[in-house]
Parts: sequence; C-alpha cells; structure tokens
Amino acid sequence: MKNLRAPILAAIAAGAMSIGMVPTAAQAQSSVPVEAWALRDVVSTVQISPDGRHLLVMKIESREGENILEVYETANLSKPLRRLNADPMEIISARWVSDNYIFGTAWKVVRKSVKRPEQDVRSYKAYAYSLESNKFSEAPGDFRIVNNLPNEPNHVLISSGNANRGGLGVDPFQAFRPRAYYRYNLETGSRSLVMKGNDKYPSAVFDNDGNPRYTTGFDSSTNEQIFYYRLPGDGSWKEFGERYDLDKHENLYRILGGFQGLAGFKADDPTVGYVIDSRGEDKAALWEFDFKTGQYGEKLYSNPDADVMAIATHSLPSNDTMVAAIYPGAKYERHWFNDEEKALYESFERQIPHAHQIGISSRSRDGNTMIVTNRGPRDPGSFWLVKDGQMTKLGSRNPLLDPAQLSDVEFIKYPARDGKMIPAYVTKPKGEGPFPLIVLPHGGPHVNEVIAYDEWGQLLANAGYMVLQPQYRMSVGWGKDHFDSAYGQHGLAMQDDKDDGALYLVQQGMVDPDRIAMFGWSYGGYAALVATTREPNIYQCAVAGAAVADPEKVYKLRRNPNSPKALDDWAQRRGMIGINPIKEVSKSNIPLLMVHGDVDARVMYFNYKDYKKAMEKAGKTNAQYLTLKGADHFSRTLMYNHQETFYTKLLDYLKNDCGPGGL
Repeated sequence: MKNLRAPILAAIAAGAMSIGMVPTAAQAQSSVPVEAWALRDVVSTVQISPDGRHLLVMKIESREGENILEVYETANLSKPLRRLNADPMEIISARWVSDNYIFGTAWKVVRKSVKRPEQDVRSYKAYAYSLESNKFSEAPGDFRIVNNLPNEPNHVLISSGNANRGGLGVDPFQAFRPRAYYRYNLETGSRSLVMKGNDKYPSAVFDNDGNPRYTTGFDSSTNEQIFYYRLPGDGSWKEFGERYDLDKHENLYRILGGFQGLAGFKADDPTVGYVIDSRGEDKAALWEFDFKTGQYGEKLYSNPDADVMAIATHSLPSNDTMVAAIYPGAKYERHWFNDEEKALYESFERQIPHAHQIGISSRSRDGNTMIVTNRGPRDPGSFWLVKDGQMTKLGSRNPLLDPAQLSDVEFIKYPARDGKMIPAYVTKPKGEGPFPLIVLPHGGPHVNEVIAYDEWGQLLANAGYMVLQPQYRMSVGWGKDHFDSAYGQHGLAMQDDKDDGALYLVQQGMVDPDRIAMFGWSYGGYAALVATTREPNIYQCAVAGAAVADPEKVYKLRRNPNSPKALDDWAQRRGMIGINPIKEVSKSNIPLLMVHGDVDARVMYFNYKDYKKAMEKAGKTNAQYLTLKGADHFSRTLMYNHQETFYTKLLDYLKNDCGPGGL
C-alpha cells in the first residue's frame, strides 16, 4: 500500500501552513501513470467554522485508505486538534452546521448483491460531532440537510428519500417519491417529524425557521402537476400558477429537468421568493414571486442561450442576499446582482493559478476567514485558505497531477444534420492534430453536464486522444426545445448528434476520420452499444460502461402503473419504441469493450450479463468484457482498485484492440 500522507509543510505566508497530501516529488511528465488517475479524492472537503476558529479537513491518506476527518485550530495549523473516523463505517460527507457541530453521513457495505433497482449494498448513518464534548450522535438512514436552522443552534432540518447524488444517471420517478422531514437534535441524535410527504405533496422547500413554504404537488386523479405556497406560519397550502398536464409530453421538461421551482427567499422580506420558471418561454428565467398575493413579479434575469438553473447567495453565512443567477456555458456562469461579491470572486480568479470554477465553500461570520475552491481543466480541485488578507493553498483533490500534464477544454457549438446547434466541450491533447478522437457522451440522459475538471476526459487527453463531450438533445439546461426535440429519439437523432459532433471536428481538420471511438457510461454506455451497430459506421470501436443494454427489460422492472402517461411514454421510448441494443447484436460491426459493476443499483448487472450472452449466441467474437467486483453505478462507489483495473484496461484496449492497429 502506497502511503500518500506527507508532513504539514510551511507555506510562503508567515504563520500559514499547508495541509494535506502532496506528491513526494513534483515531476511534470508527459504521461501520467494510471496509479495517479485511479486515486479517490485525496482531499475532498475543507471548511471553516462559522466563528472562523476551526478548520475541517476530510482526506484519504493511502490508495486503499478510507476518509478521515481532521479538525485544526486556525491559529495553529501545525497539527490537528482532532482526528476522527467512523470505524467500522466510512465517513463520506462532513460540513460545519454551527460553531460547535459537524454534520455528515457515513456508509458501510452490508450486502453482496443487488436484487432490485435502487437497492444499495451499503447502509447509511447520519451523524453529528460536537467539537466541545468530543462526542458523536447518530441516526440510522441516508439523510440530507435541508436547512441549518440558524436560529436553533442545536438543531438542523434533514430529509430522507433524496435522489442518489452520484451523477451519471437519473431516476425519473424520484420527483414523485415522498420525502420525510425532521428536526435533528445535534446533541442527542433524536429527531422529530416536521412534515411527511405524500403522493399529493411529495416534497417541500423550507425557510430558515423550518417553515414549509413551497411544494410541487401531483393530482393523481387528473395527472396534473400543481404548485403550492405558504406564508410563514400558515398551516395550509395555497395553489398558484398554471397547472401542467403530465399526460402531455411537452410538459416533461419541468419534471425531468429538475431545476425549476422555488430557488430561495428575499433576505429582508421572507414573503418574497425567487422562482426559476420558463413561463411559456423556451429558456427558464429567474423571477420574483410574492407569497402575499400568489403572483409573479419582476423577471430578474434570463439568458438567450441557456436556462437559469440556480441562484447564489452571499458568501457570508449570516447573509441570505441573492447575489447571482447561475446558468451553463463554458463553465457555470454567473449573472451578478451584487458588485461586492462580483469583485471578490474576480480577485480570486486573478490570484489562483489556472482559475476556472471559483467558489467560496465556507466563510466566517466576520468575513475575515474563508475557504475558496477552484476546479477546472488544469486543476482537479484545490482548496485555499484566506485569512487576515493572506491566501494559502491547503490541498488538492489529486496532488499527483501537475497542471502542465493536463489539457485545456474549449466550449463550442456545432450544427447537427437537422440544423440544431449542439453545445459541446472539446479537450485537446498535447501536440499537433489531426488527433484520434473519443466521443464521450454523458449519462442520464436528462442531466446538465458542464465540464470543469473531468477525470475521464483528462485521462484520455493525456494518452493522446482528443475528447468530445456533446450536450446532445435532451441534455438539461439548454432550453425546452433542446430537451423536447429528443422525445422518442433514443438511438436516433440523439445518436446523430454525437456522430455529427465527431464529423464536425473532422471537417475542422482536428480529427483523423479513421481514428474515432465512443466511450460512455450509463446512458452513455447505451449510446456506445448503439454506436456498434450503426451503418455506415464512423467508429473504430466502442467502450460501454454500466450500459443500459436492455432498456425494455429495465422499463418493465421499473414501470409504475400509476405514472402519468407522458412519463410512461417517455420511459417506453428509451428502448421499447426506440433502439434496444440487445435486439441489435446481429448488426454489431466494430470491436466492443463492455464494463460493469456487479452491484450496480441504477443499471442492474443483468444488462451486462444478458448482452454478453446475446453476443455469444449471435457468434460475435469482437467484444471483450470486464466486471468490476463490488462496484456500484456511481463514481463515488468506485474505489482505487476499481479505477486502476478499469483505467488500465481502457487505455490498453484503445491502444491495441480498437480497430486494426488500435486507435
């Protein structure tokens, strides 16, 4: 086992220190070893306590090691005040919720197989840690913080039943699953029910006092989506706005997009909210909403090219002022409403090397101490301490990567064959083209993907491949028409978008037309399987990870007989009506590498086994297969051994087995 832990190093600024793992030698090299790419995040969390007195660090100290928590005094960063773990469980999240308490989640593998969709092999506990008493409280279950309840220092508002946070795939029925909300006592671990969702009101948005203020309801008798609101202290919901018939597919974006609705409250007037809604337009905008009248007010911001997807509030923990609207572009862009916050972020962009997606993850109440984060093409994720006017780098998610070894990412738009403009991200390797190309479609497919730092893209670029990550139709964040134009187009127009992106780069002289492959995970794996059967075929091979190989069988397993017609039709069009790869194996005409975790809860392992059996029955010998033992669907479940095995096989396969002579 290689030890990644390094001593605490003195930083340039007097009195400041550097915390975390660093390379034993800073050696820039043209090719990064697989062992470096395969690491889990070495440092995954750094936060300052609200009083600015303590620093929280979550890190891993060896390849096969587990997360540990360290708490430092900001006045003395030379050694940790506390080192904590959750043995026999592993801590997977941690955050300050008050000056004294840290709240988070731990997990442990408790079963060896998955018997049904969404059945996790892990069990979860929520925990609270008191710095003052040096004691933990805990509650069994996978809970998420809904609100820190700033007026109740010993409580937080938590919820159960949230969607899997792992990315790469989406559970389309999650929006209809009821959630329960509790006040969690940080000291004792006890919890009291605040609201239990039901089929009509499955979930809610709460204010800082723990009052439910907004919900998206569903009327099963009419299959309509309905919006409700409350004023502080109200005991019943009031309906507002238009009802949406979910038997009509044109209303699906509102549900499957997942970002429209109440985004926050006006800091100095809780009777005014901020709502993200398209309101009949193609792109969702940011609006004011008056809870007293139940009416929309001023449109605060809209973007002609993308949906507003979120808002940002002030970086001070006691200040809920809305400072920016956030929308996708070359990165997650901000339309600023607050000049002070804008100037602060711009100053960090000037100071932090390779600045790209800057964030302030935590800040003291007096504003003098903060943790600033950066993530971008040449920075896998760095953490910076700003204290008393000095800035010090504390750690990196992957300190073994030198920025010089990483590649730039360009945001482009290219025309599909029907004229639709498709946003995309291109990662360019070192050297001069034309390059071999990997088309890397995201999972979902109805997710928003903005490339900041992408490990797979950088791994492939480091190996000499250009990487195209197309935001094909149905990708979220680019407007309703972009989403709706994919209806019934799984394996058809959605697939054309990916091919057209590759051909566009060929036309630009950037890509060798005889050296193109596709690699995807989840829905992206589905797309890779479809790519193996296209005629004419522009690909030399495909790599299908965690692929939805038999969407018809998946649909039948997951189908809810009470689903609105449009959602059921949409689910059918993912394979029962669209292209179903397992029924197309006779058309397979290029080499394939298939990879799957054997405890995948989102795209179950039968997809891999059944497809392999169908290929063998059809006499297809142009495929290789790799099972990742103990791996689930999501990146956070991929341990070092999983990633080392997968990355080694992936690079070897592309080099040697991807078409005649390799890619």
